[in-house]
Amino acid sequence: MAGLKAAVARLRRELASYRVEFTDRAVAEEEIAGLAALAAEGSPDPARLRRSLLLIASAVGSVSALAGGMRDVRHAVERFDSPAATV
Repeated sequence: MAGLKAAVARLRRELASYRVEFTDRAVAEEEIAGLAALAAEGSPDPARLRRSLLLIASAVGSVSALAGGMRDVRHAVERFDSPAATV
């Protein structure tokens, strides 16, 4: 859980410091806030985590400045998947 919280916090900071506007920035910010809330709950639903991850990835597109934060969030979300779900 700590890894997810840290990854979400990093991505949130990186997005806040990225001053260039892009079309779906509000979507990314909303989903990052949602991920933070899920992480605060203590036992988030893996399907909901994956959905948020996909929405954030779609929203930020190819913004390379956010690639590190996205990678960390993806790895943190993958830790919540069961071994049978990851192929």
